[in-house]
Amino acid sequence: MNRSLLVLGLCFTVLQNLKAQEVEGRPITTGVPFLAIAADARSAGMGDQGVATRPDAYSQQWNPAKYAFVEQQQGVGFNYTPYLSQIVDDIFLGQVTYYNRINDRSAFAGSMRYFSLGDIESIQSSNPSQAELENPLILSPNEFTLDLSYALRLGDRFSMAVAGRYLRSNLRLQINEEDASAAGSIGVDIAGFYQSEEISYDDFNGRWRAGFNISNIGPKIRYDEAGQENFIPTNLRLGGGFDFILDAFNVIGVGLEFNKLLVPSPQDFNNDGVIDGSDAEAYQAIGFFEGMFQSFGDAPNGISEEIKEVTWSLGAEYKYDDAFALRAGYFNESDLKGARKFATLGLGFKYSAIDIDVSYLFSTTQVRNPLENTLRFGITFSFGNEYVEY
Repeated sequence: MNRSLLVLGLCFTVLQNLKAQEVEGRPITTGVPFLAIAADARSAGMGDQGVATRPDAYSQQWNPAKYAFVEQQQGVGFNYTPYLSQIVDDIFLGQVTYYNRINDRSAFAGSMRYFSLGDIESIQSSNPSQAELENPLILSPNEFTLDLSYALRLGDRFSMAVAGRYLRSNLRLQINEEDASAAGSIGVDIAGFYQSEEISYDDFNGRWRAGFNISNIGPKIRYDEAGQENFIPTNLRLGGGFDFILDAFNVIGVGLEFNKLLVPSPQDFNNDGVIDGSDAEAYQAIGFFEGMFQSFGDAPNGISEEIKEVTWSLGAEYKYDDAFALRAGYFNESDLKGARKFATLGLGFKYSAIDIDVSYLFSTTQVRNPLENTLRFGITFSFGNEYVEY
């Protein structure tokens, strides 16, 4: 699709402020914000949650420790998410993931997420010739990550994992800037997952799950030596869930998840009563590791605002005979911190070794979500031996 640089500016603004807002507030912004987007259709259908859900091929983004409990020995999954689909048709997020459960106690996985801002037509002169208009320079800004993880069971019911991530953001445009180059950084995840045995209750059996993931622990990202540094989205995710095992064919899983960016809040460092660009230098001086701990108690209005920096989501999944799944979820964020509030629906189908997932999102607030009225698609191929976990 052909678009002007004005459209790129619009898209870039939306992406750099993923928590887009039409209300006054103090949202925390970071570099590479596409890492906060649910890349797989299954989790997207349950209100963007996955830290304590049933293990699947896409655990890499949410909680790689879950791979030590996955039932199929190997799997590869592909997901496609259109972005800003109500405005353009070639901005998208794609993901491919592969995992291998090596034995009863350990597993490894690798994944790639690719975010494309489409093709941009650039006219470099103020008075372009006809030839320049007919043959503009085509630019393709993009961002991607490469991940590797290793999960190990430390007991019969608990596992931990570590993941390493390379991030590359190529959003600077090679127009009049000969030194334009991509920005890069690295990140580390530390995760844990608990899954209970099947417990017998009066009218049904049940299973508890819990998980945590501290993701994207790493240095800031910037495009040149003199440029502004941006925190990457270091994030703490906590969640729990329960499966109602009604019989051999019907299972209902429910979950609750909390999420907090471990990034410092905007501050009035110069005490002029306004948080603005004049405070940027002091904010830039905060190191990424220092910022992680500072983020738990630096909100300008104290604990009441600190609590508002925590988002939460509810999700549910009904499965019939492990062949059909119906999903729903709700995600909530404080109006002060971005006002993202949306509901999601999802479907899943399994045939032999193939799983197909679809999800849909619609906002429940006046702040429109970039994924509004968007269908997300995923397909997973499973193979190898099966592990009996239940």
